[in-house]
Amino acid sequence: MRTTIVGPDGQSRCSWSASAPDFIDYHDNEWGFPVGDDRRLYEKICLESFQSGLSWRTILAKRENFRTAFHNFDFDKVARFDERDIERLLQNEGIIRHRGKIEAVINNAKRAQEMVKSEGSLAAFLWRYEPAPETLGKPQTQSTSPESIALSKELKKRGWKFVGPTTAYAFIQAMGLINDHVEGCVCREKVKQARKNFKRPR
Repeated sequence: MRTTIVGPDGQSRCSWSASAPDFIDYHDNEWGFPVGDDRRLYEKICLESFQSGLSWRTILAKRENFRTAFHNFDFDKVARFDERDIERLLQNEGIIRHRGKIEAVINNAKRAQEMVKSEGSLAAFLWRYEPAPETLGKPQTQSTSPESIALSKELKKRGWKFVGPTTAYAFIQAMGLINDHVEGCVCREKVKQARKNFKRPR
């Protein structure tokens, strides 16, 4: 099985980047680059929750609609959503109309507020689950890890919803807690450098 594919610019990339037209931009400019911004971290947890049982292509295509519907994932605003907001969102054809997942986004906004109070920031908490480099397996060969299992367990303990180990691992990959671009991918070195320069939240 090939792990890289040559893109339209002649550069080799992770093979999944060819799965949809908008994947190359996401792969080249977002996936795996380290993120320390609380809003973006919360957004990613929410979008990964919505993806459960679906494809990332579906979520990425609707991402701007999700951002509009959830006030750009400002969790202080989302935490104030009530039943009327839920009913409104269930009528929104631009997003995934799944009551449980919508309610999870609102619930998790409240849990995010609690985490900021107790930990200082979402980033400070989430980056504690950055794996040690020597424990990492070959890129893109697993769907969970000891860290994703531990993160999922702790988030659930704190009342978060739709945050299973697989969702947590996809989050760890995408938010740059690991560099999971495969060997030979043009972005692997870029992410390596970005992680080197990234100041870990405390």
